[in-house]
Amino acid sequence: MIYTETIVIGAGQAGLAMSRCLSERTRQHVVLERGRIGERWRSERWDSLRLLTPNWQTRLPGMVYDGSDPDGFMTAGELRAWLARYAASFAAPVREGAAVHEVREGGRGFVVQTSAGVWTAPAVVIATGHSDTPSVPALAADLSPAIAQVVPSDYRRAADLPRGGVLVVGASATGVQLADEIHASGRPVTLAVGRHTRLPRRYRGHDILWWLDRMGLLAQRAADVHDLRLSRGQPSLQLVGRPDHASLDLATLQDRGVCVTGRLIGAAHDHLAFDDDLVATTAAADIKLAELRQRIDRFIAQEAVEAGPVEPFVPIWPRFTEAPTRLDLTACGIASVVWATGFRRDYSWLRVPVLDGRGELRHDAGVTSVPGLFVLGLNFMRRRNSSFIGGAGEDARELAPLICAHLDRSLTPVGGRQHGQAISVTL
Repeated sequence: MIYTETIVIGAGQAGLAMSRCLSERTRQHVVLERGRIGERWRSERWDSLRLLTPNWQTRLPGMVYDGSDPDGFMTAGELRAWLARYAASFAAPVREGAAVHEVREGGRGFVVQTSAGVWTAPAVVIATGHSDTPSVPALAADLSPAIAQVVPSDYRRAADLPRGGVLVVGASATGVQLADEIHASGRPVTLAVGRHTRLPRRYRGHDILWWLDRMGLLAQRAADVHDLRLSRGQPSLQLVGRPDHASLDLATLQDRGVCVTGRLIGAAHDHLAFDDDLVATTAAADIKLAELRQRIDRFIAQEAVEAGPVEPFVPIWPRFTEAPTRLDLTACGIASVVWATGFRRDYSWLRVPVLDGRGELRHDAGVTSVPGLFVLGLNFMRRRNSSFIGGAGEDARELAPLICAHLDRSLTPVGGRQHGQAISVTL
């Protein structure tokens, strides 16, 4: 076994941020990564993907975006390069190619078995992120085997899909982007819509996330919301990051020729059933958007913020009173389904009693009930933007002293060695 003080699992933005914070405190640690730094941004993103957050929000402890386009949106490749440069800036102790197979209690705290050996440490930080494993509904098993099924982490470009039409299920950021891209390739697209948060890319002269940041909404504390579970369950943003800063919503997609339906509720071979909830779903999104616009308008007036004129609000729900509720895939020429239905976390490798009945980590702002086991990068973990790059960095700053305090309690000094000397002991 290889001993170290803290094992960080995952070398994405959250894991690297924690590594930086531990390095600043000269604490011995290792970052275990199954692939390469930022692996999900390398192997699980489609070719045209750009971040939803403006470049100025790309900030981690000790490093912020320093390029020439702060209001633009990084490509996945640009973010990979930025993360690699970030890791190099403080010589992050990343062990690439070390897939974690099991974490259990034992030894001096935890034993972590990996494809690159066995490690033990008094503290473990799970930084595998919020978007772990694609969540595909059970009814997918009822589809005809002749229909190709694809999840976003496996999708690269429209040309890779079988010839024919495509059904995209899910209308948050991923779903609307893929529906738009696939339709632009010349394929007929049907989009099945569930709950979502409709947002414009820009409002009154600024990016929508500029407003949310300026108003303090992104930094809102988990402890300050009335119902944290409800807040964590809010539908994802329907947003897109593009060089032209254009918005993308259901009305735009419909105008371009995408067929929009309600939520997919049933499948039998090549016959699908959709809920008749599309009007209610889009009306709920319209109401939330109208409320947000009013909130921004009040903020502008109260704080005398320089802003553009109020833009007309156009609800989109009246467009969808005649949405189809049945679909014959064969008759419609649909040959593939893209499941843009969100993600779940897979902790099958975690042999520590911290999971709830749904298989999710139980934690209080990143601190689990098992001493020494921490988590970072989850949705609304300590603040509303905890799963954003910048939010993960701020959470790491706050978790690091808690980790160090645990280490100080659990470690017995060995021969007067200072904890910052970062030596490893093979047991």
